[in-house]
Amino acid sequence: MNAHTYLVVMAGGIGSRFWPFSRTQHPKQFHDVMGVGRSMLQLTIDRFRGICPVENILVVTNRDYTSLVEQHLPELAPEQILGEPIGRNTAPCIAYASYHIAQRDPDAVIIVTPADHAVFHEDVFQRVIRQAADAAREHDILITLGIQPSRADTGYGYIQFLDDNTSSLGPLKKVKTFTEKPNPELAKMFLDSGDFLWNSGLFVWRAEVIIQAFHQYLSDIAEVFDEGQQLLGTPQEEEFIAQAYTRCRNISIDYGVMEKADNVYVLPADFGWSDLGTWDSLHRMGHHDAQNNVVDGNALLYDTKECVIKTPSERLVVVQGLEGYIVAEYDNVLLICKRTEEQRVKDFVADVKSKKGNGYN
Repeated sequence: MNAHTYLVVMAGGIGSRFWPFSRTQHPKQFHDVMGVGRSMLQLTIDRFRGICPVENILVVTNRDYTSLVEQHLPELAPEQILGEPIGRNTAPCIAYASYHIAQRDPDAVIIVTPADHAVFHEDVFQRVIRQAADAAREHDILITLGIQPSRADTGYGYIQFLDDNTSSLGPLKKVKTFTEKPNPELAKMFLDSGDFLWNSGLFVWRAEVIIQAFHQYLSDIAEVFDEGQQLLGTPQEEEFIAQAYTRCRNISIDYGVMEKADNVYVLPADFGWSDLGTWDSLHRMGHHDAQNNVVDGNALLYDTKECVIKTPSERLVVVQGLEGYIVAEYDNVLLICKRTEEQRVKDFVADVKSKKGNGYN
C-alpha cells in the first residue's frame, strides 16, 4: 500500500435507467443491487482495500446525498465526502477532487472510479489497478482501463488502441479513438477488429498530470479551481465550491480531456466487469435459476423464464407465464416491462414526472 495513492469515488448520479429501484432520493449506488448485503458504494470501497489507506479515499457526491454516504461509509471522516452543489458531469467532479488532493499531497497518484459498477474477479482487479498506479507514478500519462469486450454491446463506449509492441510502457496501449455507444453494426465491427475495448470509466493518473491536462484542454474549469485552490480543505471550501460550480460547464472528462489529450493510454483488462447501468445488465451478471431468471425477492415463479424479478422481501410475489420481462418494485412504484424494451425506462420516468408529479421519480 502506497501512502501517495488516493481513491476518488464518483457517487453523485441518479441512475435513472434503473428506475424504479434507483430514485432521485435514493440512487442505485446506495442499494444492494446484487443482493449480497452490501450497497454498490460499499462494494466499490471494499474492492480497493489494500490499494490505498482509508484516509486517502474521497467520495464526491451531490450535497443531498452526503448523509447517505455517511451512513454507508461510517469509516470516512466528514471531510472525505465532497459535496457538489449541482451536477456538472464528470469533468468538474474530477477537477474538484484532483485539486483537493493536490493541495494536500503534490505527489499523489489518483484512481477515479464510479460508485455503481460491478467487479467479479477482485484479485485480478487489484493487480491491474496496482499496475496502472505504478505506471502513472513513473510516467506523465493519463490512463484509462479498457475491458476486453465479450459481445457487440451497444450500451458501452469503446476505446480503440494502437497495438505497438515497441512501446516502453509494457501492456499499456496508446489510445487512438474514443467512440460513444455505437449502433449494432458498428459494435460488431469493433468486436471483430480486435483493437477495441469497452470504456470502463476507470482512470489512473498523477494529480499534477491531470491538473496540467485541465489547464491545456479545459482551461476555463482550471481557472476556476486555480483561484480557489488555497481554500480547499479549509472552512471556506463549501462557500467556494458553491460559487465555483456555477462557473463550470456541464462536460464529461472523456469529451473534455481524454478525447483531446495526446498522452492517453489504455490498460486492457478482464476482471468480470459490468457498469450495471440497466436491468438487462443485472440479468447478465446476476445469479440465474434453472429457467435463466435472476430473482432477488420473496417470489414464486411458474412457467417463467429469462426474467429479472427484484421486489421487496416483505412482499410475496407470484409470477406466472412471463418470458423476458422485468418485474421490479421499490417504494411506491411497480414496473413490469419487456427486457427488450428497457431502453424506454427513461421515457417512463419522464412521463411519470409530467403526469404524476415528483413523488415517483
